[in-house]
Amino acid sequence: MKTTRTCQLLIVVIFLSMGTAADLPAEENEVPDVKQNTEGEEEEEQVPPLGPLGERVVAGQSVYSQEETPAPEEAGQAQGEQGHEEPQEFVVVGEEKEDLPDQPPPPKPKPKEIPVVIGGTAAGEPCVFPFLFLGKEYADCTTEGRRDGRLWCATTYDYDRDKKWGFCETEEQAEERRQAEEMEEQYQSAVRMINTTNRRSQKREAYERLLKISGKGHTKASEKVAYAMLFGDYMAQNVTKAKDLFEKLALEGSPKAQMALGFLYAAGLGVNSSQAKALVYYTFGALGGNLVAHMILGYRYWGGVGVPQSCESALTHYRLVANHVQSLSSVANDVSLTGGSAVQRIRLLDEVENPGSTSSMLEEDLIQYYQFLAEKGDIQAQVGLGQLHLNGGRGVEQNHQRAYEYFNQAANAGNTHAMAFLGKMYSEGSEFVPQNNETALQYFKKASELGNPVGQSGLGMAYLYGRGVPVNYELALKYFQKAAEQGWVDGQLQLGFMYYNGIGVKRDYKQALKYFNLASQAGHILAYYNLAQMHATGTGVMRSCHTAVELFKNVCERGRWSERLMTAYGSFKDGDMDAALVQYLLLAEQGYEVAQSNVAFILDQTEGSRIFSENETYPRALLHWTRAAAQGYTVARIKLGDYHFYGYGTDVDYETAVIHYRLASEQQNSAQAMFNLGYMHEKGLGIKQDIHLAKRFYDMAAEASPDAQVPVFLALCKLGFIYALQYLQDLNLKEAVSQVDLDQLLGPEWDLYLMTVIALLLGTVIAYRQRQHQAPLRPPPVPPRPAAPAPPADQPDQQQQQQPAPAMPEEQ
Repeated sequence: MKTTRTCQLLIVVIFLSMGTAADLPAEENEVPDVKQNTEGEEEEEQVPPLGPLGERVVAGQSVYSQEETPAPEEAGQAQGEQGHEEPQEFVVVGEEKEDLPDQPPPPKPKPKEIPVVIGGTAAGEPCVFPFLFLGKEYADCTTEGRRDGRLWCATTYDYDRDKKWGFCETEEQAEERRQAEEMEEQYQSAVRMINTTNRRSQKREAYERLLKISGKGHTKASEKVAYAMLFGDYMAQNVTKAKDLFEKLALEGSPKAQMALGFLYAAGLGVNSSQAKALVYYTFGALGGNLVAHMILGYRYWGGVGVPQSCESALTHYRLVANHVQSLSSVANDVSLTGGSAVQRIRLLDEVENPGSTSSMLEEDLIQYYQFLAEKGDIQAQVGLGQLHLNGGRGVEQNHQRAYEYFNQAANAGNTHAMAFLGKMYSEGSEFVPQNNETALQYFKKASELGNPVGQSGLGMAYLYGRGVPVNYELALKYFQKAAEQGWVDGQLQLGFMYYNGIGVKRDYKQALKYFNLASQAGHILAYYNLAQMHATGTGVMRSCHTAVELFKNVCERGRWSERLMTAYGSFKDGDMDAALVQYLLLAEQGYEVAQSNVAFILDQTEGSRIFSENETYPRALLHWTRAAAQGYTVARIKLGDYHFYGYGTDVDYETAVIHYRLASEQQNSAQAMFNLGYMHEKGLGIKQDIHLAKRFYDMAAEASPDAQVPVFLALCKLGFIYALQYLQDLNLKEAVSQVDLDQLLGPEWDLYLMTVIALLLGTVIAYRQRQHQAPLRPPPVPPRPAAPAPPADQPDQQQQQQPAPAMPEEQ
């Protein structure tokens, strides 16, 4: 036991020694082939987790500033050169601290190797850095001054004076380098085409280029092609070829490929399912800096999937990914007023049962209708379309030019929201709208004077950061309070920051917690992040690992990889069940509850995916319904009861079905679960038969949902009929009649009373029949008169004269 705990602690120490997100080389989106907003986001980058206020401490966590961020070369040495800071010591709450072996001293960084020149005028001599060439210093080998593109350097400081030089590479090495640079240029061109076009034909052409580049050994192109084959993105889906590519890349040390192999072994795609191998590959991918692998490990430790459940381990992984997500959100300024891009969680079950009810998508006809209203001068339609094009989402591509046009029309008509959003666009700047603090300030002031909370919040940001005006914390606080009083989420968030950091006000963690909670109710990603940090560190609130993990998980699910949800939904709408299933499976591994329920739904369908055999679909669906139910999805809990009731993917087990139905009825107040419990009480399935309890559950179901009233009425009618039959069967009529004493019950003269009542009834019937016979008869109706013969065509006037006058009422 002690050895196991020691190993676990050693693993945690290794993870923590990897540093924060600032020390970890990671890509903005570790899941490839998801559309990016900027063309450079495919490259690895080092983004320090700055707070929204630019402070070094955000919600209790110390982070690097821009100047303190380690260089990419240093951060990239994840395994071999982790020696820039001492590993943090981690002790799980509630466990005794054990003696760990002493950590070896960190290796010293190796000095830069000085190449020895080949050929030239100083063959065999070392390069001198920096050296002077044409009045410019060079700190590395260069191709300047050569037409063949070979790298060279000087062996003395002043080349212009001494003319001492030589090549830094052989001709073969130069040729290999030129080929690598050419492939990289082709790769970047293909990636730009994928990210900038919406035409499927052009995207297919770009992936064909990537396939050719991949054949030449380009690692990033191979990764993209492998994922495209796995997901069926603009290429024919081929899990087997994708697996072969991933295995080849994993041997070369690709973290993306290691994460993908972990996914294949976890889901059993193209390989025999092995959770142990999946865990190994996920761990390697996480050590290599793959954020999706960290997110998967966080979910596994949180839910105890294939590993012992550990809240602290889950917190470690989720916090690392959340640091990266929130840092990108802060640097990109795409959450300053909008709270971040919304994750569109579309449930396939709801989509099929209620077509057109999904609110996350806007149909093309509806968009055209709003565009028609906007062209006719409808201000609300103009503002709504402007917001859609500004942030993108709900089936609308991000387009700042269209957003500016709609906002400008509405602002000219006097709409304050449009003025405030125009100020936001000028404050942040874009390719279409140049950044201009003065113009932004004018729009914010105009909107604020008219009482608009968005404009007030924009003014507060201007005074807080000194954008176009001197920094004034008092005015910033004033405008944020005005915006927060009107319920504007950004005003609440910024007030939380100011109270937390003590900017312009006395530091007050209780007030910070209050405003962060208010902002989180509107779904602001930075509010979730700072609440998670406060609960993780116990700042201003009792420390709660469970709450911190849930909040960090929410932040992580707002990362760029969430766009895969819409890609999977598009594949489902196009009828490509296999592609949709694989994409939802990866998202389910990351812990997205909606993806888990969608995977189970696809497997539950008779015409579902062809990837798995028929005898595998129900057990796999049961597994994902179980994971979705563990995250609080009511329908999934009811589905678990149905699967155990009917024996889908498991043995028939009425008692387990009762447990799931009871959990759904007690925790989520589900009318369907209450109805099912009533039926099982009625039949005595898995529980004692009790008609009274059955009626009680039926009544509770009718109260919980109006939709259940009709089936509950029918069930109660059947229940009453069965109860009456059962009562009559239990009652012995002959014995009951023999035991009745009429003299004692009705008196000694009961027969006279009975004869009197019968006589009165008979007299009443006779009198009624006589009254009917005496009623006067109505005269028969007058038969219609025969029609007169038609006159000749040449006597129309005579015909009209000979027509009889209409009969009077008396004659009729």
